Amino acid sequence: MYRYQETQRYFAQVADDIKDIAEQELRTLGARETSPTYRGMYFTASPQVLYTVNFYARLITRVLAPLTSFRCHSDRYLYKKAREIEWQDFLDPSQTFAVFATVTNSRLRHSKFAALRLKDAVVDAFRAATGVRPSIDTREPDVWINLHIQNDEATISLDTSGGSLHRRGYRKKSVRAPLIETLAAAIIHHVEWDGHRPLYDPFCGSGTLLCEAYMSAARMPAGLFRQRFGFQSLPDFDAGLWRQVQEDGRAALRSPPPGLICGSDIDPEAVHAARANCAAFSVGSAITVEQRDAFQIRRIEDAAIVCNPPYGVRIGKQDNLDAFYTRLGDFLKQRCQGSTAFIYCGDRQYLKRIGLKPAWKKPLVNGGLDGRLAKYELY
Repeated sequence: MYRYQETQRYFAQVADDIKDIAEQELRTLGARETSPTYRGMYFTASPQVLYTVNFYARLITRVLAPLTSFRCHSDRYLYKKAREIEWQDFLDPSQTFAVFATVTNSRLRHSKFAALRLKDAVVDAFRAATGVRPSIDTREPDVWINLHIQNDEATISLDTSGGSLHRRGYRKKSVRAPLIETLAAAIIHHVEWDGHRPLYDPFCGSGTLLCEAYMSAARMPAGLFRQRFGFQSLPDFDAGLWRQVQEDGRAALRSPPPGLICGSDIDPEAVHAARANCAAFSVGSAITVEQRDAFQIRRIEDAAIVCNPPYGVRIGKQDNLDAFYTRLGDFLKQRCQGSTAFIYCGDRQYLKRIGLKPAWKKPLVNGGLDGRLAKYELY
């Protein structure tokens, strides 16, 4: 029996700055005994809740199922303990796998070397048992294996998500420096948008905020487009239970009204990408995308304005941004009465140029950038 089977405890990887709302999400999905820690959260779940979390969660990156834990003082002992695992419970020689590892404050200092030793143990176990071995695929493996070593305490886990959950499946085209899906979902969460008020993004880029807003309004599971999850490789996987979770998710879907979600961008390439990505939700015309200079929009009234304007650091342009944000503030004050604006900026200094007092500001990291989401009430 593996450790996750004994304890029903799992580990959700999640960014530290959204851990509070990720914990709320996990509890809503049925997780119990949540326990936040560095870069993630432990939680207790039945198999049904494990499937549900992977299928629905918008804010977490992946869920790990611990197989075994042990004190690890050398690579030889790591190899020995890894060889004791019945790897044929999780994959067969015709499949591919990959190992990703993290090592902190331990005698084994290099994560790549630790991952290599675990990989060797898996391969050698198959060679000894069957005479053949599975192949390595570091991009799209059938099975992801995780190794975490901290203070010489090692845990080997199976990734029940089967790769990062931020990869929803709707992103067909992209632009430079796109907003990652989990961050966009966190922004939509903080907006507290219920789908009754129009939502507008005047700097929509490739449309990530539009897509995440649609999924929220449609009550769509974040993993609806994913073809496979890692928990399907667990030895105790229940196909009937998983089918029921999927059926329940599809039965709860609803169709947002036409024109509820709108976006625009001055860049024709971005508009093309946004339309291609939004086309994944081919149910009516709830999302509309236009090519338009934001400052040529006549009015955006009584709406939720949600956007990630350019801020230079990620796109290599910092000239005239002070003037841009001053102009953005004037636009909000003069043409957006009755609306509420939620502005995310990866370089928070530019929010000062907007010239409006925010109702609140929340820290949200984007690829190492110490960004802020600011709320502005436009009376």
